[in-house]
Amino acid sequence: MIKLQVEDLDVFYGPFQAIKNASLDVPQNRVTALIGPSGCGKSTFIRALNRMHDLQPDVKVDGRVILDGEDIYAPGVDPVAIRHRIGMVFQRPNPFPKSIFENVVYGLRIHGENRRSTLMEIAERSLRHAALWDEVKDRLEKSALVLSGGQQQRLCIARCLAVDPDVLLMDEPASALDPIATSKIEDLISELQKDYTVVIVTHSMQQAARISDFTAFFLMGELIEHAPTRTIFTNPRDKRTEDYITGRYG
Repeated sequence: MIKLQVEDLDVFYGPFQAIKNASLDVPQNRVTALIGPSGCGKSTFIRALNRMHDLQPDVKVDGRVILDGEDIYAPGVDPVAIRHRIGMVFQRPNPFPKSIFENVVYGLRIHGENRRSTLMEIAERSLRHAALWDEVKDRLEKSALVLSGGQQQRLCIARCLAVDPDVLLMDEPASALDPIATSKIEDLISELQKDYTVVIVTHSMQQAARISDFTAFFLMGELIEHAPTRTIFTNPRDKRTEDYITGRYG
């Protein structure tokens, strides 16, 4: 089943076209990796999937992004509601200067949920889902800023999960982490796809090969090829994909 359909997507930064007529189907409960050289449009593309570009005045997005049959760019659609259904984890962990507990329940409080028992239940569930509960359950009131980088990133994932999204977008979530923390994030992504649809930008082809079911290759703003990951890495259709995979450029 297809969870997200991207149709004829164009993204402009002022006069510069960063994404050119990209179309992509994202299957439900699968991990889709976006790969390509630096500056090829991967992060620009993933930010279009939950209307993050709305926050920048000089960015224009054309085309359609359809979530469960609804175009998220249609008139009258609330971008804030979309960002709760399609959560995002960024390249560098960005915990708030609050307690671990308050970080996790932040989105719930914004929506008016203040019952301690409900917040606690959702916080525990989200931290368990993010494979962090056992490490922080005895210090929930301590500042999130005392956590390690890898723990902070899993906390940010828990913060996304607390508002019960349908889709998780991850923009190079392990690029600032050491190998051990990276391995934990990769294991977590493999677990999360049981309950969520995951789209991940990665600069590491090895990571894409390890954790994704499908891979899309971008080059200079164009979506060159999209296929099952095994096909992309062993039998790509386009010579540009093959050149990138084999290290001829990028």
